[in-house]
Amino acid sequence: MLEWGKLVWGVMIVILPTSLVAQDSARAMLHNDGGVWLNGTPAPNSSAIFLHDLVQTQKGTFAKIDADGSTVTVQPDTIVQFEGDELVLDHGSLQLNTSRGMRVRVNCMTVIPLMQEWTRYDVIDVDGEAMVAAHENDVKIHYQGAATRRSKLAGFSDVTVHQGEQVTREERCGTPAKPAEGVNATTAILNTTWAKGVGITTIGILTCWALCRGDEPVSPSK
Repeated sequence: MLEWGKLVWGVMIVILPTSLVAQDSARAMLHNDGGVWLNGTPAPNSSAIFLHDLVQTQKGTFAKIDADGSTVTVQPDTIVQFEGDELVLDHGSLQLNTSRGMRVRVNCMTVIPLMQEWTRYDVIDVDGEAMVAAHENDVKIHYQGAATRRSKLAGFSDVTVHQGEQVTREERCGTPAKPAEGVNATTAILNTTWAKGVGITTIGILTCWALCRGDEPVSPSK
């Protein structure tokens, strides 16, 4: 019985630290002095946050997110979603200090620390443009689908932001196709294969009708 108890305790010692580490990346603490909303309601001064929680700061208010190995300062007028080792920035400004490679995603671009060391960087998203500033160690701006030829042609290849540099990029990965200028909609319809086929068929019917009348005069006067 004693040997069985030792075995159980040994298994628990191995399993529990692993489970705690797994949980750490899925939760954090939110601190603020007021004027901050959590999932659409006023947030307490200190509160645990979990995956998919939404944090919003008002003008003139700040918030701090303390995660495992990462500290994030949420600047005023910012909306951000917590996704464990990734933050999804809707708009506003974030200041990160991370040793666990915490990323920031803005639309289809993601800012990723290049080292598993303390990395300090800012991400600002205002008026459709995202600015990334690397203060300590380098980060990379990765575009979803940047490996494809189309993305490279469109100018959406990955960019490395070196320590001490800042880079500004459009947060949108593409714009909808615009209709050709100077082309009338009616003209475009008439140029379709279907429209041409109908026109040819109509001309053929009229021609046959005229030829098949034989010697019958076209009008009574003739």
